[in-house]
Amino acid sequence: MRKIVLPTVIIITSIILIARIFYLQVIDETLKLKSENNAIKKVFDFPERGYIYDRNGKLLVANQPSYDIMVVPREIKEIDTTEFCNLLHITKVDFVRKLEKAKIYSPILPSVFLSQLNKAEYAAFQEKERKFEGFYTQKRALRDYQVKDGANIFGFITQVNEAIIDQNPYYNPGDLIGKQGVEQEYEEILRGVKGIKYLLRDKHNKIIGPYKNGEFDTISQQGKDLTLTIDHELQKYGTELMINKRGGIVAIEPKTGEILALVSAPTFDPAMLVGRQRSKNYTALYNDSIAKPLYDRGLQATYPPGSPFKIITGLIGLQEEVIDENTVFYCNGGANFGRFMKCHCGLHTLQLNNGTYKSCNSYFGNTYKRTIEKYKDSYYSVDNWANHVRSFGLGQYLGTDMPIGAKGLVPTSKMYKKMYNGAPIRSSYIISNSIGQGEILTSPIQLANMMAVVANQGYFYTPHIVKKIKGQALDKKFTTKHYSTIDKQFFPAMIQGLADVYNVGTASSLRVEGLEICGKTGTAENKIRVAGKTYQLKDHSIFVAFAPKENPTIAIAVFIENGYWGSRWAGPIATLMVEKYVNGKITRTDLEEKMLNGSLASEYEKIENIIRQRIPEQTKEEETATVIKKTIDEAIKEEQE
Repeated sequence: MRKIVLPTVIIITSIILIARIFYLQVIDETLKLKSENNAIKKVFDFPERGYIYDRNGKLLVANQPSYDIMVVPREIKEIDTTEFCNLLHITKVDFVRKLEKAKIYSPILPSVFLSQLNKAEYAAFQEKERKFEGFYTQKRALRDYQVKDGANIFGFITQVNEAIIDQNPYYNPGDLIGKQGVEQEYEEILRGVKGIKYLLRDKHNKIIGPYKNGEFDTISQQGKDLTLTIDHELQKYGTELMINKRGGIVAIEPKTGEILALVSAPTFDPAMLVGRQRSKNYTALYNDSIAKPLYDRGLQATYPPGSPFKIITGLIGLQEEVIDENTVFYCNGGANFGRFMKCHCGLHTLQLNNGTYKSCNSYFGNTYKRTIEKYKDSYYSVDNWANHVRSFGLGQYLGTDMPIGAKGLVPTSKMYKKMYNGAPIRSSYIISNSIGQGEILTSPIQLANMMAVVANQGYFYTPHIVKKIKGQALDKKFTTKHYSTIDKQFFPAMIQGLADVYNVGTASSLRVEGLEICGKTGTAENKIRVAGKTYQLKDHSIFVAFAPKENPTIAIAVFIENGYWGSRWAGPIATLMVEKYVNGKITRTDLEEKMLNGSLASEYEKIENIIRQRIPEQTKEEETATVIKKTIDEAIKEEQE
């Protein structure tokens, strides 16, 4: 048997090898093409990236022609470097540095010498291009932004680096790729497919025609267009309202999960990252570690949710049957839970409705206490509570079609066992969770999604920012319902309480005639720690809402850093955004004028002043931008934590 098997294996292997060699040498001519590379010039035809529109068909991002100066170091002859540099507005030092970089990459292959020339710069160079042998121009398409807002949504395009080239053979040096936002998330869809032309050169390196009559040439395929879920008018309005403020606005259509507005402040004009000044501009934005304009506060920032979390506390209490809508608690300026929790509701006898619209700490503290104490095993109670909370999309990545996000934090038994060394946990230890001031951390998009769950009375769709891809279906995960653990029957009572927040409660001054909004004010403590010392800053202002009460079309969360309290800044902005979207016009012009003209710049200056004051006096003369940046980054991180 062995005598038969071994020769058979050898024969079969030989046949396979011979067939493969025949295929490569006779049938497939790509290897021949590569072997003749010295005589062949590859010219890429770069397609236009797909256009980007808003949900109403408004063009947001188009393309504009741009030109790269390419170089093949070996082909450079005697040129007038002074004239060359003057023509392109670069120094001789830049010329030498860029040329050396090109030589390191390859002396015989083309690479980008200078990128993203505009029409005027290209025209000036083209006129004298023949004088600079070894250099030639290559046309590309750059982004042409039709709007000045939404930079955090769009992202930008930039040149690929060596790491990307190593990972993805599609890209070559000088190619462009999407970074951040939808440009990154939908890169393969937006970029299209570049075409290639193979041109034959003679011994003098002159082009003599297409290689094999263009047999191996490919045609470029334009990128597919995207239609976003964003309502640009609403996005623009939110951006205007957030001038001189820091924070985020996220608005979602509850019935679909479509993101209507995603505002992060401060922001910047997306056109700043286009053209030859893009690198300089990006560096300036990146180094602004105080305002952090590149940091999307709507998606990445996490804060204590404050009083909006009372909505979940109440719903869990109803689901666990530790309260009903008629359950009575008493508030005497607060309540004693082992330690005294203050309250400013001004009421004594409370039920779910007035406890909600007056935002009573005592009411929701008692509700939470009953929830945690329902089961003998306190750690089981904590995990049971945490599971309810997570069913609203908190404490986890939501799975949006944006490349960034934040999990937030919903504490579990695992965390508390570490904190308390496995000892039984009392509700009084963690009572602050009841009012969103404990260990809980949420992002604005998570709070907006939470309100979408309430508006839908128990379910949500994964928030997403792309509504339609030309010629392609959306991912099914964006059309799949996710249900909370709270039964539908418990939502109406809470919704009425939220409506009464506007009718007679903490947001009564924000009412819009003829529009029934359900909302909740919130305030979150804000501290900063610098060089071992803690400083109390102005509280954060929070507001969540949805409208109309019947058949809601928008759910929103607004977070204003250092905004004092919920109804001072976040509440008016949320109200204006809701009225703008639902009614298409603003009647509360008093609120609008105040928000458009209002500023919190003085509050934000305090952070920088505190940091600078804490830097030791003896080092002040030696301060560098690096030292300051590091200190500020650490402080901001500690503040967020």
